[in-house]
Amino acid sequence: MASIILLSVLGIANLFLGFLRSNRMLLPAAMVILLIVFGANLYDWNAPAQSYFNNMLTIDRFSVAFTGIVVLTTLLLLPFSQKYVRDNEANLAEYYSLLLFSLVGAIMMVSYDNLLMLFVGIEILSISMYVVAGSDKRNVRSNEASLKYFLMGSFATGILLFGIALVYGSTGAFQLSEIGMAVTNPANDSLRPMLYIGILLMLIGIGFKVSAAPFHYWTPDVYEGTPTFFAAFMSTVVKTAGFAAFLKLLVQAFPAAQGFWIPTIVAMCALTLLIGNVGAVAQQSVKRMLAYSSISHAGYLLIGLVAFNGELSGLSANGIFFYSLAYSIATIAAFAVLKLVHDQRQREDYDGLNGLARTNPLLAFVMTIAMLSLAGIPLTGGFFGKFFLFGAAVDKGYIGLVVFAVIMSMVGIYYYLRPIIAMYMKPADNEADTPIAVGGFQSAVLIALVVLTVVLGVLPGLVSGVL
Repeated sequence: MASIILLSVLGIANLFLGFLRSNRMLLPAAMVILLIVFGANLYDWNAPAQSYFNNMLTIDRFSVAFTGIVVLTTLLLLPFSQKYVRDNEANLAEYYSLLLFSLVGAIMMVSYDNLLMLFVGIEILSISMYVVAGSDKRNVRSNEASLKYFLMGSFATGILLFGIALVYGSTGAFQLSEIGMAVTNPANDSLRPMLYIGILLMLIGIGFKVSAAPFHYWTPDVYEGTPTFFAAFMSTVVKTAGFAAFLKLLVQAFPAAQGFWIPTIVAMCALTLLIGNVGAVAQQSVKRMLAYSSISHAGYLLIGLVAFNGELSGLSANGIFFYSLAYSIATIAAFAVLKLVHDQRQREDYDGLNGLARTNPLLAFVMTIAMLSLAGIPLTGGFFGKFFLFGAAVDKGYIGLVVFAVIMSMVGIYYYLRPIIAMYMKPADNEADTPIAVGGFQSAVLIALVVLTVVLGVLPGLVSGVL
């Protein structure tokens, strides 16, 4: 519980720094907090599983691993909030605290053993995201993003809660293990239709949170309007926590009902891959392209759910963990470069990247590695992320789905190469011929992101079997 306690207490303490108007201390304080939490989380790596709140929350190897991803992701993102810090000094403490509180929700989502705790975690995370989506008050698109995200998210939350109610009504339990036993040995077969409707509604509710089609429609507009720093947070932390929660739900509560939900997940997976990749091809904004890219990667992660093997330490679980880590690192790098370019050039389209290789070779190189990793090119973490998920699916006999995913990956190469072509093969106009200002600490983090991506692509065994 150290991570949750530290984030909650220090998130409140961070607000007091805002009362003191010590804005220069907020970014270092937030990074120190996350470093402490990351260390406290790893300290529990080999500890036996421990349950809290009457077994509603369990800290084990699974929760520690995914908590590590979301905390590390946030830690690597924070250095790129400096421009945002200067532009929003009046409300800065609140935004940093919302990030810390949202991490509490994410940790609950990867550690829950009770459906009520899952709901609480999702709400803590979601409400924080509704607020930060509209944090750029001067931009009407940011206000629109916040309103759309809030309204659609509220409907999705209602659907999820209705599903939880139906599952409880048919099984008489909120605890995952008790639900699993009730599904295996139903006391009343007449309640099975209620159970299946409940499962379907829960799939819809969580599918919305992870941007799975056909519940993805909010993603492009919300990402486009949300400040780039927070859009990167949504694309990584929210998706990682959502898929960890998804996996835990299906593996522990509904393994006996897989004959019902696996065809649903397969259909969602194929549709998500198609919409995400084809939609990204048509975009002229790099930010909207990354939004559709996020949808497509939700489709690849859904393959891991289809290939589940009834435990949280098998091929599918390790594949989802590795993919989430590799995807998060590459996405942070891509959004970081995009944010630095937008801060100076005020553009988020492909032409805004023209000539970047000449003015800022480091930024161009980092974006190139990020795009190659997201495309799944060898010697990057993204390649082995897809390799592990595809291998788990083939092992379960879903060859047709894997073939379709490979075809969609080939489509993805097209739109991931467009930023690279713009940076290296197109000249910058006069306004964009000035080098982008990049801080020394930001450059160090960008180099670290590239190193992590390459290490995952060359030595995947370092983290591929941690679960």
